[in-house]
Amino acid sequence: MNASSERESPDLVAAILEQLREQGVDLESLAASGCCERGAPVKVVAVAADVGQVLDLMGRSRRDQVVMVRVDEETARKLDAWVETGVVKSRSEAAALFIREGLQVRGAELTALGQALADVESAREKLRARVQEVLGREGEPGSG
Repeated sequence: MNASSERESPDLVAAILEQLREQGVDLESLAASGCCERGAPVKVVAVAADVGQVLDLMGRSRRDQVVMVRVDEETARKLDAWVETGVVKSRSEAAALFIREGLQVRGAELTALGQALADVESAREKLRARVQEVLGREGEPGSG
């Protein structure tokens, strides 16, 4: 970090804090309320400010995969509230919107876990091959 960026950082931080306050987020009161442990990492994320833009994108995409989800009563009420506003047409559309947004927010974590998942699948394949070898069923129908 050079001297120029060090001088700009406090202004940038102040601007960010002001924008958050304008949006109703007061980081100082959140920290004082004990929501975050001292020294624990804090993740700040930005979610699309324009829900309409995300819905438009979703409208152009095929949504043909069915995922059944059970939610608690409070979550169902919140989904219903989104439907009542007219922003979304159904609970399903609201859930799809928030699942999409949540996955975007956690994209870095999912990417980081991707290699671990690939390693697990590779280990499963090795186990299957070893089982076939040990049981002497290589090449038999139904053995794969």
